[in-house]
Amino acid sequence: MIAWDTFTPAASLAGGVLIGLAAAWFVLANGRIAGISGLVGGLVDRAADWPLRAAFVAGLVLAPLAYRLLGGALPVVQVEASPFQLIVAGLLVGLGTRYASGCTSGHGVCGLARLSPRSLVATLSFMAAGFVTVYLLRHVLA
Repeated sequence: MIAWDTFTPAASLAGGVLIGLAAAWFVLANGRIAGISGLVGGLVDRAADWPLRAAFVAGLVLAPLAYRLLGGALPVVQVEASPFQLIVAGLLVGLGTRYASGCTSGHGVCGLARLSPRSLVATLSFMAAGFVTVYLLRHVLA
């Protein structure tokens, strides 16, 4: 849920720029796409470059903590779902990213920036599935 009372376009723009810079740096430094599902999948499969993958994922986890230590206020996260729903949703997202050969970060951020047609199709599919799921959960099944 978006906290509209604390939303600022400047913070969103700064976050988007940082994501873009991080993805660009990762490609330039390693020659690889910064797709989170692929990086985490390689950790599970114990790929040869797992230290790089572990460092990237650790950075994702530790960055908010570092921001907080520097005095930044983290947003309050409200999840309106049961633990069962979260587990099912996580499994479906994991399954979907395997079938799509990537997730929103790999296709949506990196793939679209590279003008990849398959990333455009994947991102449009992700968005359509999200819209349909929210509509069904909030207006049909609620």
